[in-house]
Amino acid sequence: MASMPVFFVSHGAPTFAVEPGRIGPLLRQTAARLPVPSAILVVSPHWITPEPRVTASPRPETLHDFGGFPDSLYRLQYPAPGQPELAQQLVTLLQVQGYRAATDATRGLDHGAWVPLRYLYPEANIPVLQLSMPAWLGAPEAWALGEVLQPLRERGVLILASGSLTHNLHEFRGNAVTDADYALAFERWARAAVIRHDRDALLDYLNAAPHGRRAHPTPDHYLPLLVAAGAATAESRVTVLEGDMRYGMLSMESYLFE
Repeated sequence: MASMPVFFVSHGAPTFAVEPGRIGPLLRQTAARLPVPSAILVVSPHWITPEPRVTASPRPETLHDFGGFPDSLYRLQYPAPGQPELAQQLVTLLQVQGYRAATDATRGLDHGAWVPLRYLYPEANIPVLQLSMPAWLGAPEAWALGEVLQPLRERGVLILASGSLTHNLHEFRGNAVTDADYALAFERWARAAVIRHDRDALLDYLNAAPHGRRAHPTPDHYLPLLVAAGAATAESRVTVLEGDMRYGMLSMESYLFE
């Protein structure tokens, strides 16, 4: 079986579920040309736990883990099956590497998972697991976690790391008509660093990138990019999926590593 690729997807705000913009169709077109995965493993900053946890429900619930949005968003469902056997295999893989991992049979899929999956695989017919981000995760640890996940790719599992290329909600501008210069500068830097597989720069983003601390006042939405890059290899071909800049500061740029 050919090694499955890795996605880093900027999932934006929950409204991305009904506002595809430029990136939604790109995700669908890209997924359509790839081999059909045997399962999908999602890492999202909207599930953070003290130690790694893996969803093990045969029918994971669609979680509407947000508030104050239109009623239509709360009616959306993504009824993909789970795969408890694979969940246990992943836990074993993590435990062998020293992680204090366990399954969670009740946890569903948060919006960081199901919103981009609506575009990638709208039929919701591929088993989906979600791996939590441990609270102690830093940049080197996120990259290392991605490396631990690499063997899943050989089993036909597509790894989807879902975050945001820029994520400073303090500067959210609902009626923005121009894009923030700092967000555009960080986006350009990240794209170049990802394409050249510059591990050192990506890990040191707070210092190496222009406006690193402004683009990411907290690391949670950046770390999935490092998980994705760690799960890829230095030889991976990178496809840039250009998205728009939502609300003047929320980059939707995404990457495929093949």
